[in-house]
Amino acid sequence: MTVISANNSPSPLAGEKPGLQARPIGVLGGTFDPIHYGHLRPALELLETLGLAEVRFIPCRIPAHRGSPQITAEQRLALARLATVGQPGFVTDDRELQREGPSYMVDTLISLRDDFGADTPLCLILGSDAFRELDTWRRWEALSDLAHLVVMERPGGAQSLPPLLEAFAAPRTIEDAVELRRRPAGGILWRSVTQLDISATQIRALLARGQSPRYLLPEAVLAYIHDRGLYRSPLSPTSLTS
Repeated sequence: MTVISANNSPSPLAGEKPGLQARPIGVLGGTFDPIHYGHLRPALELLETLGLAEVRFIPCRIPAHRGSPQITAEQRLALARLATVGQPGFVTDDRELQREGPSYMVDTLISLRDDFGADTPLCLILGSDAFRELDTWRRWEALSDLAHLVVMERPGGAQSLPPLLEAFAAPRTIEDAVELRRRPAGGILWRSVTQLDISATQIRALLARGQSPRYLLPEAVLAYIHDRGLYRSPLSPTSLTS
């Protein structure tokens, strides 16, 4: 086991296995428009089952692979903070809001490397659908030089990969989560998680119709949305408050 000190350097404890680095840092990026339990529950499972030091939720400033969010980056950051506060190991990170232009994960991982150093393992967390489109990402082949990739999939949901990604994944795939701590980057771990059938699109549609998305996202997030009238259509009822 390793404890991360205030300056992000690992402090070995008695019983530490030789060859292991610090506990990995999980990295979960997205638009979070809005953040919901479909983001939070799988992240918690990975935090606990992979022994991550933390999971960093990193809202993007300008999405590189989808349309513009319906609310501002600052509002989405506030929602992420409300959703993660109080959960040990969850951290909301605003670094993508500090950069101009589209938010590219390769730039974010470089920035995290600058902060945590070359030896701390980083784990980029992404869904299986996103992984199957990885070759559309900027400098996608460099991602595994900067971090491990942890690909979330539904139990029994394994699907074949496009040939290009199959060739990329095959030599990097690892089976044991302990391998995430043996080197700072370079592995691909497929992990079954509880994937709730919740989407931000669904939540926005409910709010636009004046219907309640309660139990799909944290109460603090819902309260912020209602207090500021976010995601409402001009024609939606205004009397609904929960």
